[in-house]
Amino acid sequence: MTIEPMDLLRSYLSRVRIPEPTNRIYKHECCISFDSPRSEGGLFIDMCTFLAFGKDFVGWNYEKTGNPVYLHIKQTKKLVPEDRPSKKPTLLAIGVDGGFDNNEPEYEETHSVVILPEYVSLPFPSVELPEKVRLAVDAIVLAEGTERKEQLAAWTADKKKVSSYATNLQQIDNGVVIPPSGWKCAKCDKADNLWLNLTDGMILCERKNWDGTGGNNHAFEHYQETGYPIAVKLGTITADLEAADVYSYPDDESVLDPQLAQHLAFFGLDFSSLRKTEMTTAERELDHNTNFDWNRIQESGQEVDPIFGPGYTGLVNIGNSCYMAATIQVVFSTRSFTSRYYLNQSLKKAFEMSPADPTVDLNMQLTKLAHGILSGKYSVPAFENDEKENVATSTRTAKQEGIRPHMFKSVIAASHPEFSSTQQQDALEFFLHFLDQVERANTGKTELDPSRSFKFGIEDRILCSSGKVTYNRRNDYILSLNIPLHEATNEEELESFHKLKAEKLAEGKEINANEIVRPRVPLETCLVNFSAPEEIQDFYSTALKAKTTALKTAGLTSFPDYLVLHMRRFVMEAGREPKKLDVHIDVPDIIDISHMRSKGQQSGEELLPDGVPGEQDSNKISANEEIVAQLVSMGFNHLHCQKAAINTSNVGVEEAMNWLLSHMDDPDIDNPISKGHGSETIVDQSKVDILISFGFEEEIARNALKASGGDIEKATDWIFNNPDASVSSMDASPSNAESTTNDVNLPDGGGKYRLMGILSHSGTSLQCGHYVAHILKDGRWAIFNDNKVGASIDPPKEMGYLYFFERL
Repeated sequence: MTIEPMDLLRSYLSRVRIPEPTNRIYKHECCISFDSPRSEGGLFIDMCTFLAFGKDFVGWNYEKTGNPVYLHIKQTKKLVPEDRPSKKPTLLAIGVDGGFDNNEPEYEETHSVVILPEYVSLPFPSVELPEKVRLAVDAIVLAEGTERKEQLAAWTADKKKVSSYATNLQQIDNGVVIPPSGWKCAKCDKADNLWLNLTDGMILCERKNWDGTGGNNHAFEHYQETGYPIAVKLGTITADLEAADVYSYPDDESVLDPQLAQHLAFFGLDFSSLRKTEMTTAERELDHNTNFDWNRIQESGQEVDPIFGPGYTGLVNIGNSCYMAATIQVVFSTRSFTSRYYLNQSLKKAFEMSPADPTVDLNMQLTKLAHGILSGKYSVPAFENDEKENVATSTRTAKQEGIRPHMFKSVIAASHPEFSSTQQQDALEFFLHFLDQVERANTGKTELDPSRSFKFGIEDRILCSSGKVTYNRRNDYILSLNIPLHEATNEEELESFHKLKAEKLAEGKEINANEIVRPRVPLETCLVNFSAPEEIQDFYSTALKAKTTALKTAGLTSFPDYLVLHMRRFVMEAGREPKKLDVHIDVPDIIDISHMRSKGQQSGEELLPDGVPGEQDSNKISANEEIVAQLVSMGFNHLHCQKAAINTSNVGVEEAMNWLLSHMDDPDIDNPISKGHGSETIVDQSKVDILISFGFEEEIARNALKASGGDIEKATDWIFNNPDASVSSMDASPSNAESTTNDVNLPDGGGKYRLMGILSHSGTSLQCGHYVAHILKDGRWAIFNDNKVGASIDPPKEMGYLYFFERL
């Protein structure tokens, strides 16, 4: 007996829900694949759970849940005039309103109600549909999709804020009247890049940039002398007052001044008559970023042939997400990640293992991402679905649509507010966070954990002035290298260039881009520099029971399958101004780091006794400002950096960063540094005994209680969240046969490596600019620039920020 479709639908009304405003509704992307309403089969939304599925995957959901009723959404491309003008970007962003225009086509959408497993289809809208179904479909169609909601929320959070200093600004009536033009700095002859202090009416030039451009720092010095907090950039003030560049020195960022009209009128300045003659700070950054090393890193101007197929899938920029896209492309080009999430794990297996909501399951989203990138399903020329396009004549200009990793970004950034935003982020920090999340997701499955292929041990040998030594061990995913500019190999060329530059500046001429000569430093020199002896100031010696100087040397206890080298291109100058080193690194295709293996404790060496500073000595420990400055330049919080330096006895940047990454979630991380901050914190022995009774070692228990303010429950969480933090950084713990650092199961092998990936950054700071990946695949280099993938003609090996090497 055949049941009428409408009767069949009525029999399933109990499996249909009308969404509430708080429900998460997915309607832009399949939660198992990257199928969308624009895919050939459209998208099916489960009308009970509001999860979305592509045509090939909706049956799996029916098998798992038994939910039979789905809203089918299909979008088809509208014809758009080819001469549609491109909009000029106004924001440092790609893929968001006001950012770089991706010339996205427009689509029209159709809907129907589909009943599984027979795929019975009923048209929508239709008055014949039950009212509950009509209400449910209307609510789903009208609702803002969760994917879009998260993207908008992240972007809105990055907008300029109203400054409290501007709202309550006190202005000084000193008779100053500002003319409508003809401005000049009050302390020098600068007539551009001028800022009007809104408290006293002083007109002064802006800060000097690290590359010598800008002003003479007079506006900032004036703030330091007077504390007058707000200034507006002259030349950016027009009738559109919100577009004016207002800067708050205490906030150290651009802000909104809701009373700017009154503040300007106080000094006789009528904003309505002013014209824009200067770029705002954001516009200058945007202009600089679109030119600074942009062409070299992106291989602009080269005839780059597009590449399609498995492993060559682009990642669409979903709002300054290039740092994530470039990192992911390299990581999923490694055998470890390819095997774990593609070759050895099917989408169906991952979906069956996932919880009720697969969109929040990292294992599911990693598998989805791997299959999206590596299958080749989404790596097809964008014109394949456009019958009007002449494929034969458009091969060279063809681009692919790529995939949009919205769900993956939401999951991986769930525990990290900065990666949840649409601001540019540091690719290094993202790489470390990503591997940390992967390691956590594979807890208890060490043999499956692909993050271990990057992990290695580092051993520091510290020789105290007493003649005794200590060995500190830690595990890391990256080898962070200083760039010794004084060891550049092209000194004569550099001297000639500096003479030419001085002559041209004296004549008022500019240096052409092709005339610029940069220092060239061999990578081998950077590696030698890592292992070279380094003097440590303010080292607390447990033998002398006082602070002294010590000599530190470093080596590796194991060699990983994939060695990642981080070049410290960003450093802090005097005044804590971040500077990007304009330097080229000579990187060979093959390197040998065999000489960097640590030798461990040598016969005849006497170890420093175990111990920590006494209370009197510990009160004197303060953070080494050089270490703090280096960490701050990487984007870390200043207070956190101070604590990291203190808690690692000012031994060095690597140790402090390692401590910082392990303790960012500590409950007391934001507490002020107390006089006795450090390892002398008194711990209740009874609480230590309780944790020992749980099976934890006494030292681990003490460290956990110190980090958790004595709370046993938080201490237990801390131990599980910090599996490698078994030894207090403040303790002088020898690295001997009984070392507690768990590097027994780390991969190890020979020291020869081949270069297989480069992450390059163009821009003046880690908070802006653009990341691009170059990867050696199938015997040739390919460039991955968001969703553009092509054959690389001249990979910028000398300009890398992160270098990925695969062990031979």
